[in-house]
Amino acid sequence: MRITRRYAIAGAVAFGLSLGAAAAASAATWDMPTPYGDKTFHTVNIRQFAKDVEQATGGKLKINVHSAGSLIKHPEIKNAVRRGLVPIGEVLMSRLSNEDPVFAVDSIPFLATNYDEARKLWEASRPVIEKKLKQQGLMLLFAVPWPPQGIYAKKEIRSLDDMKGLKMRAYNAATETLAKLAGAVPTQVEVPDIPTAFSTGRVDAMITSPSTGANSKAWDFVKYFHHTQAWLPKNMVIVNAKAFAKLPADVQKAVKDAAKKAEVRGWEMSKKETADKIAILKKNGMVIVTPTPELMAGLKKIGEQMTADWAKKAGADGEAILKAYRGQ
Repeated sequence: MRITRRYAIAGAVAFGLSLGAAAAASAATWDMPTPYGDKTFHTVNIRQFAKDVEQATGGKLKINVHSAGSLIKHPEIKNAVRRGLVPIGEVLMSRLSNEDPVFAVDSIPFLATNYDEARKLWEASRPVIEKKLKQQGLMLLFAVPWPPQGIYAKKEIRSLDDMKGLKMRAYNAATETLAKLAGAVPTQVEVPDIPTAFSTGRVDAMITSPSTGANSKAWDFVKYFHHTQAWLPKNMVIVNAKAFAKLPADVQKAVKDAAKKAEVRGWEMSKKETADKIAILKKNGMVIVTPTPELMAGLKKIGEQMTADWAKKAGADGEAILKAYRGQ
């Protein structure tokens, strides 16, 4: 009897171990590089996405988030996901515009000038973006915008005439073009040099988000923030299509469901970030200016010209996006 009982226990242990091994084999752990720090609302949202996935799958898929470029630096994240070095990652969509101008659609000045328009533009462009990513073996999970871009200046700007001759900070080709079309003088200045550039008179104005303004303590060198909402650039979370296909069907569904929640939550977090950072600017003595109709009309005219230039570069895909966005 003792021998029989001993074999029964051994058999039960072996069976339990085999079940544990099978469970371990069916579980997966994904490493996810992101470019921004833990306090950035994008990262907070992504960490919640990872928790939602792990909870919904009962631990079948665990996503380890590596923030602030600690695993892979921002410029390399997209290609790392594409090559399968990591299965998932976060990137600024417009960073990919050197590959295809379609990826710059959310950074065209004054095409979409509030969250509602940005949402409409995203719905119009998403199918094309997904197609472009699919061609590279990638799949889009969700996208979340940054706070909209506004104009910081030493004086109040009521029309384009007030921008003529202003030395305006430029940090890429689009902002340089925007400054020139507005009659301003574009001046290349990197973020760490912004306070010095203003204090020494190298620049009189800049266009950037409420977040950057608050973080750089813009009230120390400018008085006015014009809430123009020039554009709302987005971050995308992308996944390697082959890695996703290897997941069980129920896990795939859980990831997609969590992604939908993350997109909705992320857009609301972005709106809150905008309001919170504008409140900080105001608290520190900055004048928050609602742009005049004259100023917005002039800026949107510039936006129309830059949109037309973008459409030529983007070709048929660009035209399709604009028609969908405009309801044509």
